[in-house]
Amino acid sequence: MDKVFVQGLEVLTTIGVYEWEKGIRQKIRFDLEMGCDTRAAARGDDIDQALDYASLSKKVSTYAEQNHVELVETMAEHIAQLILTEFPVKSVRVRLTKPGAVPNAAGVGVEIERFARDYGVS
Repeated sequence: MDKVFVQGLEVLTTIGVYEWEKGIRQKIRFDLEMGCDTRAAARGDDIDQALDYASLSKKVSTYAEQNHVELVETMAEHIAQLILTEFPVKSVRVRLTKPGAVPNAAGVGVEIERFARDYGVS
């Protein structure tokens, strides 16, 4: 399976379990890796056959900006479902980092991998 990736997509959102976090916007960073077949796009040098990573990035950013969740796990799961149900990919790996959440750490977060079949997409 070929991989298309978006690395270091930064979004400001409201995320966190503590009351003080619910009133502020924090930066989160997404590293996304989608499994899809890129041969048709490559063969025809045709953007219409390629995964539109600009559109995908915009949808992910908009979703994260507009939806408050408490856990990074929840946000990662929602983003995986969004990508798998709205884009022609067979798998997605979502790595979500919350920079500065823990003193002396560059960031904390979660990485998940999901498949289209997990959401009934063929």
